[in-house]
Amino acid sequence: MNFFDTDFIRTQFLKKGYKEVPFGEKADVYVVNTCTVTKGADRDSRKLLYKAKRLNPDAVVVATGCYAQVSPDELAKLEAVDLVVGNTHKAELLKLVEEYLERKNPGKVFVGEIFREGEVKNFDPVVAFEHTRPFLKVQEGCNSFCSFCVIPYARGKVRSVPPEKVLEAVRRLADLGYKEVVLTGTQLSQYGWDVGTSLLELLEKLLTVEGIEYFRLSSMSVAEIDDPLLELITSSEKVAPHFHLSLQSGSDRILKLMRRNYSAEEYAQKVQSIVERRPITAVGTDVIAGFPTETDADFEKTVELIERLPLAYLHAFPYSDRPFTKAAKLKPKVPPAVIKERVRVLQELNEKKKREFRKRVEGAEVRALVLGNGKVLTENYLELPAPPQSERGQVVRVRL
Repeated sequence: MNFFDTDFIRTQFLKKGYKEVPFGEKADVYVVNTCTVTKGADRDSRKLLYKAKRLNPDAVVVATGCYAQVSPDELAKLEAVDLVVGNTHKAELLKLVEEYLERKNPGKVFVGEIFREGEVKNFDPVVAFEHTRPFLKVQEGCNSFCSFCVIPYARGKVRSVPPEKVLEAVRRLADLGYKEVVLTGTQLSQYGWDVGTSLLELLEKLLTVEGIEYFRLSSMSVAEIDDPLLELITSSEKVAPHFHLSLQSGSDRILKLMRRNYSAEEYAQKVQSIVERRPITAVGTDVIAGFPTETDADFEKTVELIERLPLAYLHAFPYSDRPFTKAAKLKPKVPPAVIKERVRVLQELNEKKKREFRKRVEGAEVRALVLGNGKVLTENYLELPAPPQSERGQVVRVRL
């Protein structure tokens, strides 16, 4: 979802006449859209902020995004940071920067109460897409409050963009010639929970838009994919056969402590059903290594589950305590050396699953979007060399 937010911010500046330069070049204003999903993400965000200040000590350096929302005082103490703008004020970021430049506002931290947010504010038309595939944020926030996750405190509870506004935006993208649209949100499968609709109903409307070749869906929860939604996303040619469904653990004991609302077997059945219905489908996942109290036996259950599932890839994250979360209070903690080794095992497993997926879909003919860098991205999320004479933004057919 940060892709959409970053493009939204970029568009606001470009509309006002600012010129964009690569991050490594000297600029008057640097905006770092931070992430706080792990301690490592916090660390990476701080590195970028200091890098910006080194590039131009006189520039205005702005920290925005989830880290800014959750830990504003921590960022405000950094010498490299001039402004801290939380997610609650992201739509006002340009105004706050210009007020700072004109010395009209002496404040440094602009962060509000995220749980008071009642709508998705930054849903203005975005025209400066960094990617060939526009990311369209249709939902923000999450109502799950998993015990390890700080994101609800960074993004708030579920707020959905009204279906008619989403439909209007998609039609506009079709008119601009885009062939793939990525529908994104904090937890996309919770779309509509706050306004009496659903992701299924939204998709039924969007799939009627002419000109869009297919929609790609961002992260969803298997517990929130009911039978009607499952049927639609596995049968419609206008839904890309690529889904990211977080697992986190293959141990039911750990899943319960994580407050995930499914069992390992329920997850397995959903993934297998998706791939059986549409064999070229790529299903990716996230796994946390070293959740508090995770034993060798718990971890082995995770490895065994991943081994037998038709997954295309996985992202392995080392567990780290996050502010406000229940898991931060759980003990015993897994030693860092053990976490590091489990991440290594998962990374090796990721390479194995990627090889198995390529072999499984070998020979299939699929659609692919030309990215413009000599590459295409297939509908099932494989990056391949572009065919000769293909044009950026064009959808072509390729054989795997």
